[in-house]
Amino acid sequence: MNSVIEQKQQIVNDIADKLKNSASTVVVDYRGLTVGEVTELRKQLREAGVEFKVFKNTLTRRAAEIAEVSDLNEFLTGPNAIAFSNEDVIAPAKILNNFAKEHEALEIKAGVLEGNLVSVEEVKALAELPSREGLLSMLLSVLQAPMRNFALAAKAVADQKEEQGA
Repeated sequence: MNSVIEQKQQIVNDIADKLKNSASTVVVDYRGLTVGEVTELRKQLREAGVEFKVFKNTLTRRAAEIAEVSDLNEFLTGPNAIAFSNEDVIAPAKILNNFAKEHEALEIKAGVLEGNLVSVEEVKALAELPSREGLLSMLLSVLQAPMRNFALAAKAVADQKEEQGA
């Protein structure tokens, strides 16, 4: 009996560590998905470096209290799966949101972003953001615009002087 309690305590501590250390966490209800659909979802998440696990709700509730996100407990009813991402904040939200659009059975319930509870709407808004590479390319484009405009203006002045001299 004692070893069972120790195993459960270890699981609770593992979940709490994942909640504390993950950049973003998304809780979903996967009822109604076929085994093939869940396998496809797991594959997409794994390729993005996202861990997707199913835990007992009672253990997850205790872990949420330890991780100081006890507001998450109200969403821990029924069969839930949790996606944890330690690196990419947007990846779990983006993959789960896109998958939910294609498979109505998947329901996003809530999320935890850097230790704060976020609503379904906020998770979906996060999913609509461009990737890190997309944001960096947008920033680079904005930074290059003044130099490009200056170069075009200088070329126009040079062309005009050349026409006047000819």
